[in-house]
Amino acid sequence: MARRGWHILREEGALVLTRRLPPRLDVSAETLLPDGRKAALAHQVRQDLWRALRDLRGFSPVVRVEAVGTGLRVIAGGRVAGPVPDGTGARIAALLESPAHRARWVAQARRRADA
Repeated sequence: MARRGWHILREEGALVLTRRLPPRLDVSAETLLPDGRKAALAHQVRQDLWRALRDLRGFSPVVRVEAVGTGLRVIAGGRVAGPVPDGTGARIAALLESPAHRARWVAQARRRADA
């Protein structure tokens, strides 16, 4: 399903949000978050990932959210046209571990799940 140019792929217990098909992770990082609505979380992470890496030429975000135990594993990264600059994975990991971002993502995923 494409929503405004974004493809949402659903699998058993997982959701992938990507601009281009097939989704490809040339660079990525992952984190664990509390349970919430996968689509809401994926969109929030994608927006912040794009803002953080908008200077990376040819970058197309991919976010995978999958259920694990009582939480969610988020794998964020994407496709890069050309070589991946050193430190890009660390930039993504820093975003995923940012306390301010995590708090906002979790709040949005819960709020939309409760609505």
